Amino acid sequence: MDLSAVWFVLLTVLFIGFFFLEGFDYGVGVLLPFLGKNDTERRAIINAIGPVWDGNEVWMLTAGGAMFAAFPNWYATLFSGFYLALFLMLVALIVRGVAFEFRGLDRHPAWRNLWDWLIFAGSLVPALLWGVALANLIKGVPIDARMQFVGTFWDLLSPYTLVGGLATLLVFTLHGALFLILKIEGELIERARRAALRVGALAVPVLFVLVAMSYTQTDLFARSSAGAALWAAVAALLLAYWFLRSRRHGWSFVLNGLTVVFSTLAVFWGLFPRVMVSSLKPEWSLTIHNASSSPYTLKVMTMVALTLVPIVLLYQGWTYWVFRRRVSAKELQY
Repeated sequence: MDLSAVWFVLLTVLFIGFFFLEGFDYGVGVLLPFLGKNDTERRAIINAIGPVWDGNEVWMLTAGGAMFAAFPNWYATLFSGFYLALFLMLVALIVRGVAFEFRGLDRHPAWRNLWDWLIFAGSLVPALLWGVALANLIKGVPIDARMQFVGTFWDLLSPYTLVGGLATLLVFTLHGALFLILKIEGELIERARRAALRVGALAVPVLFVLVAMSYTQTDLFARSSAGAALWAAVAALLLAYWFLRSRRHGWSFVLNGLTVVFSTLAVFWGLFPRVMVSSLKPEWSLTIHNASSSPYTLKVMTMVALTLVPIVLLYQGWTYWVFRRRVSAKELQY
């Protein structure tokens, strides 16, 4: 068995889980200052993701750790080349996490309003930068024969990558609005629905433009299966918007989630067996073979993963079950 391929598949699954779960967390954070008209409503919105947001981020940490251990050359090239962008994302995530904890330390409206806007910024920045990062993986970046990134931060910014960032921001924001519709009570439901309709009306054309541009930027989707997954993401988003307009919000949430799943799957399936594409020479691209750890390391990691991952999945599933009730703003009034 090729354990390099197995770990590439596992990393794909980890990123799919991360984007699906943390995607609606980002969306809720982006919508927080706009949907909550008073402190009680904003507390209800925060409480909708309060029990799960930090657990959802574990998927990103696990994916980063797995990448470091299974594909150290990929990890080194990615984190050195995308250093400034990842640093900005890390700062945003730290600010966001602090904001969730510090918001309730003082009841003064100015204090809580400040942290609400920091939750907004800490959610918007990573939601945007993840799209930019994925678009760069699709487009390719300047990597030399020594597997080193030889470009600058500005090489990561182009019309295509910025459209990619806008697409993830809109899809995640729609994901968050749909999650709130299913998780909260009262007037906030209709307010979240109106926000979802506005965001969805933008997300559909932006994702379509991104997919159309992808065929001129890369060969990743020349493979029919990867291309099919990409167009399946567009179809799922269209159906999610249609179900939203029909007030079938559960189906809309599921289909928007499938948009996230199919998009991520298309990127990783299109990359395989590459992990990073060199825009300088195709033969300088990083693959699952020249970027991977030793077979012994992969074997040990596989045994550990088979033991611990099911436990983590069961625990997180239990958490969602325990906190499955809707959140009501009336219950938070004091």
